[in-house]
Amino acid sequence: MTIRAIPTPDDRASIECILTESGFFNSEEVEIGVSLLDEYFRTGEASGYSFLFAEEDERVVGYTCYGPIPGTLVSWDLYWIAVAVDRQGTGIGRQLLSLTEARIKGMGGKRVYVETSSRPLYEPTRRFYERAGYKEEARLAEYYAPDDDKVLCVKWWE
Repeated sequence: MTIRAIPTPDDRASIECILTESGFFNSEEVEIGVSLLDEYFRTGEASGYSFLFAEEDERVVGYTCYGPIPGTLVSWDLYWIAVAVDRQGTGIGRQLLSLTEARIKGMGGKRVYVETSSRPLYEPTRRFYERAGYKEEARLAEYYAPDDDKVLCVKWWE
């Protein structure tokens, strides 16, 4: 597996495929995920978005999108982390998360925030973050829909 940080135009289709095939995201959410790459290509670093791509045999099998939170000094958002369905459970997500956190630390970040859903479908996602050292910081009731809270988690270091 190789990791790269520079997006290419072909990554748009890869992101769309990974998000769609996951079964977690509706079409609007998939479009939001893809739109962050589009914004990066429109405005470059000014977009505030950075990416890491995991590749095997020239195929994108996972990615992260992250960036500093505007108006903060040391806080970052992990906007997306996703792994191809056929490669889940192989450690790619953990490796991408660790490398993303290392890059954030290298740029002076001290906190990383992630958002996820409270639906049962997302229980493995919440456990993934918990095992990686993230703590639930807030829960916004019925944020996404009835019986679907927004769960905000954070990891910090000094």
